Amino acid sequence: MFSWYYISGILILTGINLLTVLGLSLLTGFTGLFSFGHAGFMAIGAYTAATMTMQFHMPLLLALLLGGVVSMLVSLIIGRLTLNLKGDYFCIATLGFGEATRLILDNVQYFGGSRGLPGIPTYENNEYLAIVVFINVLAIVAMVFLIRSRHGRNMVAIREEELASQAIGINVFRYKITSLAISALYAGVAGGLMAHYLGYIQPIMFQLIKSTELTIIVIFGGLGSITGSVIGAIVLTFLPEVLRTFFQWRLVVYGAAVILIMITRPQGLMGGKELNLKAIWRWVKRRRGGAENDSSAIS
Repeated sequence: MFSWYYISGILILTGINLLTVLGLSLLTGFTGLFSFGHAGFMAIGAYTAATMTMQFHMPLLLALLLGGVVSMLVSLIIGRLTLNLKGDYFCIATLGFGEATRLILDNVQYFGGSRGLPGIPTYENNEYLAIVVFINVLAIVAMVFLIRSRHGRNMVAIREEELASQAIGINVFRYKITSLAISALYAGVAGGLMAHYLGYIQPIMFQLIKSTELTIIVIFGGLGSITGSVIGAIVLTFLPEVLRTFFQWRLVVYGAAVILIMITRPQGLMGGKELNLKAIWRWVKRRRGGAENDSSAIS
């Protein structure tokens, strides 16, 4: 029905979305800070990585890393200015940052202005998919180790009760800015991956709607769940493509499907839980053991 070229393209886009969603999940799902500016961090990473490969002929992986680092450095500046804001005010500040980044890129002719930046080096789909999968595996493993560490537990404590966390000696501001920086690093690398997959970027690609889409994926998968972020990114990236045969009704059906899931499972698909491979393996062994006992009883 679908060619491998088409499917591999969707898988690449899924990996790009997943990488950004993992970072946003750390910030929103585990630290409790809602952000609507992650499209801005993606844009910074995309333009930085594209400039490095086009103008300075830097290797792809090094350019992606640099794009992520530049996004992270910008996030440290933004965090210094905004992380003392409480509740919705931080969310509004990140929204303003995302739109300001897009408007600045719209008017900087070095990056092509509103016409965009063409001629970015691209790669064959199979090769690029392998790179995307490799980066995503590294990102997931790093995130799991972080969340299970003392630092990850401190971030979760801040999400649950910031005042109590401060009272027991947790440096709330430091953990918030660390979470924002790591989140921006992931988004910057994802932006670089997007630029080198499409071969062309334009500021309009990084509008508020992109940030909203990423936040929906995090909530859809379940706040505080890495597994939920992975499942959410896969489902909500593939769903519009599966519904493409509906043409103009595609996005209506997509929106209705998301609303239906959120009504039936307001906690998200995973509800803050993780996929426990050990528990699954024990369940499989029990099932196999039960099947063997049944067969011996029949014999």
